[in-house]
Amino acid sequence: MSPDFHIPYILPTALLAIALLLKAPTFLRAMKDADVRATTILLTCATAVLVVITPANIHRLNVWTGIPNIAAPWAYSFLTAFCATGLTMIMRWREPPSKRRDRRMRAIYWIYAGIILALWATFLLADVPEPRIYDLDTYYATTPWMREHTLLYVTAHMVSSLIAAYMLWKWYPQVTHRWLRTGLVCLQVGYASGLVFDVAKLIAVGARWTGNNLDWLSTKAAPPFALLEAVLVALGFIAPQVGPWCQKVCRELRDYQRLRFLWRTVRVVQPAAATARFGWWVPLDLRVLQRQQRIHDALRLLAPYFSPETYQRAHAAAVATRGKANARGIAGAVALQDATDAYRRQQPRHTGDEVPQIGPDVIDYLDAVAQALSRPRTLDSIRQQVTSTESVTFHA
Repeated sequence: MSPDFHIPYILPTALLAIALLLKAPTFLRAMKDADVRATTILLTCATAVLVVITPANIHRLNVWTGIPNIAAPWAYSFLTAFCATGLTMIMRWREPPSKRRDRRMRAIYWIYAGIILALWATFLLADVPEPRIYDLDTYYATTPWMREHTLLYVTAHMVSSLIAAYMLWKWYPQVTHRWLRTGLVCLQVGYASGLVFDVAKLIAVGARWTGNNLDWLSTKAAPPFALLEAVLVALGFIAPQVGPWCQKVCRELRDYQRLRFLWRTVRVVQPAAATARFGWWVPLDLRVLQRQQRIHDALRLLAPYFSPETYQRAHAAAVATRGKANARGIAGAVALQDATDAYRRQQPRHTGDEVPQIGPDVIDYLDAVAQALSRPRTLDSIRQQVTSTESVTFHA
């Protein structure tokens, strides 16, 4: 591959490195969890492969170690470990814990550990004095031991990709969990990309054996598929774990923002007790819970200032102008604004002996009230109508 041919290694490498960093806190908290350990190892191996195969890093390794082409066994060892971890992770997902599953997983690790040892042995036995950054596999395709070195890593990778793709294909129709299905799709496309990489490599190496030159398949066609595989397979294993968490965070963020206008409306009410101040590091679910509690506390304190008559007039005006579907939310928002105004003036509306409370017409529709409070022009229009109605009633 010509040095002028640029493959964007930095983007997939950065994505995998970020995923690894995000996974690190989980690993530190739950390092005894086998799934967490396996995911961390897989991300580490995938990131290491992309770091080592970057042309600039290949050159650095050659210079630092003084050993030409030393990056090859390093990269292929990480790739082989990546393959073994991927296979065992699929087995963890598909099969319930059992002694048979544990034996099969241990067998995979031992087989691929043996392949890694064989990679280093064949490299040390090979005579590869000329540093080749871009076309190592094809340049030394006919060199004793380096030929076996190349065939070993490509074959190991192809076998793992075929087995993984077969297991995923058989398993996919049984999966109903949305995030797991998303992960399986990423894995299937990723392993398919890996097979394209393997076939391109084998054809290019085979061409050298027959005296032909199809190096472009190895140097230009194959590498992008390797990058695609690394990213998709890593995403496939991460998605079922990270997806629900992201969904939860998005839901909590939506709830927190949804309550923002309602909280701004009722925060004029002084709480009965000092509230705890949260720092930026506090989880979002606790922030949502605190905001909900403050809103309910404020509504309890606003009850003496709440006017059911204002709610009824606002509801009638909202039904007439905005439709019945949005009437409760709009009426509740107008009535709460009116109650906060009365609270500021310290003019309670409730004068009976019963304990004042804001009725279910508002409490049971707080989501609609919060949404209505985000549309101040609509509320101003309804409040003007309510004020006009009150004025006509008073004069009458």
